[in-house]
Amino acid sequence: MCSKLLFSLLIIFIFYHDSIEAQKKKETLLSEKVTQMMEWTSRRSVIRMNGDKFRRFVKAPPRNYSVVIMFTALQPQRQCTVCRQADEEFQVLANSWRYSSAFTNKVFFASVDFDEGSDVFQMLNMNSAPTFLHFPAKGKPRKSDTYELQVKGFAAEQLARWVADRTNVQCFVLIMTSGQMWNHIRGPPYAHKNPNTGQISYIHGSSQAQFVAETHIVLLFNAAVTMGIVLLCEAATSDVDIGKRKIMCVAGIALVVLFFSWLLSIFRAKYHGYPYRSQYHL
Repeated sequence: MCSKLLFSLLIIFIFYHDSIEAQKKKETLLSEKVTQMMEWTSRRSVIRMNGDKFRRFVKAPPRNYSVVIMFTALQPQRQCTVCRQADEEFQVLANSWRYSSAFTNKVFFASVDFDEGSDVFQMLNMNSAPTFLHFPAKGKPRKSDTYELQVKGFAAEQLARWVADRTNVQCFVLIMTSGQMWNHIRGPPYAHKNPNTGQISYIHGSSQAQFVAETHIVLLFNAAVTMGIVLLCEAATSDVDIGKRKIMCVAGIALVVLFFSWLLSIFRAKYHGYPYRSQYHL
């Protein structure tokens, strides 16, 4: 009886020890993969992948990060004009993510060129380019993880909305909708100082331009409006007591009304003539 008990305890100990060792190996491998992906991203925002890199860093577990991949054919002999146009937008998107304050090691951008990874195209039964796919941190890609290029086009702003929807990086959405994309493309000054009066302007007076400070201001206002809506939703669905729900409701309404009115003020300052009215001439 005693020997059977000891044998059972020994088996349990061995199983537990092996589980711990396997977990340690998994964590070490994951850490190495994330470190490598971060190193590649520090060199270029869009990681270039061949078949080996794709299988190791995207397909093979463990992985706790999402990868957004553009499958393309950029070699001159392929004569894929749309691939080059899409690549430019994808580069802008990846750069905006890489150099934004919202950047984390939870989302990476990569590309697989047909001439460098034809085996990957074959593996995924892919016969057209460009194609954008999202590989989630957990589970297999779903239908919605394939970007509808023919419907939405490949503009960086549209890609950004899709990426934000698939990865739940909401701060990324706020940054993109506040004009960060325009800043990366145009490189505007942070603000403007009038040489005659010395007055500093943080909001550009034209709808055709903007300052970096303007992006930060609009980002703050958008975030406040979003927070207000979240509070209103929580007030309606939360299980907390009625007093706290009333406070959440009042705070949500105040945030939405106040900051949305300020957003409209900026809009009016940039788009002269708002609110627009129809004019009839006899």
